Amino acid sequence: MFEQQLEEVVVEVDIASISTAESPRSSGEDPEHIQALAETEVTLPPIIVHRSTMRVVDGAHRLRAAELRGDEKIKVTFFDGSKADAFVLAVGSNITHGLPLSMADRKSAAARIIVSHPQWSDRMIASVSGISAGTVAEIRRRSSAEDAASGSRIGQDGRVRPINSAAGRELASRLITADPGLSLRQIARAAGISPETARDVRNRMSRGEDPLPKSRGAAKAAGDRRTEALSRSTAGAATAEVVPMADRLAAVHRLTSDPALRFNETGRRLLRLLNINMLSAEEWQEIIANVPPHCSGIVASLARECAGMWDEIAVRVDLQLA
Repeated sequence: MFEQQLEEVVVEVDIASISTAESPRSSGEDPEHIQALAETEVTLPPIIVHRSTMRVVDGAHRLRAAELRGDEKIKVTFFDGSKADAFVLAVGSNITHGLPLSMADRKSAAARIIVSHPQWSDRMIASVSGISAGTVAEIRRRSSAEDAASGSRIGQDGRVRPINSAAGRELASRLITADPGLSLRQIARAAGISPETARDVRNRMSRGEDPLPKSRGAAKAAGDRRTEALSRSTAGAATAEVVPMADRLAAVHRLTSDPALRFNETGRRLLRLLNINMLSAEEWQEIIANVPPHCSGIVASLARECAGMWDEIAVRVDLQLA
């Protein structure tokens, strides 16, 4: 995330000049882990040190192991970012390798990152701190950081998106009206919203609804009307949801037997993609239940992106039949 601020040159630095203050570990270093590192014959990677403060960003256990061996110097890579960014890098480094942070330390780190990087989305903070986006959202609700945030947040993809996407939704609706053939990604890029939001706007417009979601109270009052409108919708996605698994499997089997698909690489690729998605509800549930908490935000985001791409495919294939 901060690779451009991480120097590639490795230098040797006096151990006495390095500090381990402000570690994300509330319990400090683990003596057994330090002892194990000190006794290893494997060459350990250089530690990362924040240049301006000389504090360890990643490698406190390696530093203590070097001290235990009686070394006076240690190999270092310098980080030149801010103190806040150095803390984020420290947290991210300690959930991907070495001795993992405890869940309490991850939540504490997330709370600190919410304050120091209030524009970051819940998913982005979750990917750094190793907890779920839902947990980050709950921590954010309990903190005062939301008030400090501006009108936008930075997502995992690095794009800035508004917290209140009303203006983006309105622009998206105008773009869709002017050119119904635009893809979700084109709409999202032009309106400054996510592809998922663009898809929601297009679906609302196809049902004759306002592109902006109603308030909770109004939505509850209009719930029955929305359900009725949805049941009348002829959208391919809505239809696909009610097709029994046996019928879907039979449809894929018929396509597999079609020479127009079987005997060319593009057709076989499509068949492979369709077969991958023909899992039972129980199989999907097993997959969902086994997604690690620290990966859930990324998996959910990718699933939405894939759903959006399939939705685009459905619309464009339908247009070929028109």
